[in-house]
Amino acid sequence: MRNQRQVVDYALQRRALLAEVYSGRVSTMDVCDATPYLLRAAKFHGQPSKSSCPVCRKEALTLVSWVYGDELKHVAGSARAPEELERMANLFGEFTVYVVEVCRSCGWNHLVQSYVLGTGTTHPRSRRTAGQ
Repeated sequence: MRNQRQVVDYALQRRALLAEVYSGRVSTMDVCDATPYLLRAAKFHGQPSKSSCPVCRKEALTLVSWVYGDELKHVAGSARAPEELERMANLFGEFTVYVVEVCRSCGWNHLVQSYVLGTGTTHPRSRRTAGQ
């Protein structure tokens, strides 16, 4: 994305959690808990990643982008494909994207990154009077 801003990377948190899993202090059942909704979003809206699952190592991870923002109204809280994000970035003033990596085999999922997209302009809401 060309106009990403306020980027937050969760790599250190991911690395710490995986260290806990590898040492046996955290069960794989605690981290491989993807919901059916997340797995479905990965299937239909996800983007394949180059890295394999750090838990089961069976298949490549899928990246799913979730969008949230006041301007999005009914679209907020839904998964979107990368080409949809590009289009939305040109339509809306500001919204946040949360990228989650998901293993469709074992259910591993973790927040990878978050960032803000949009034109950067806010559209003033039109106020209606009682007579309108």
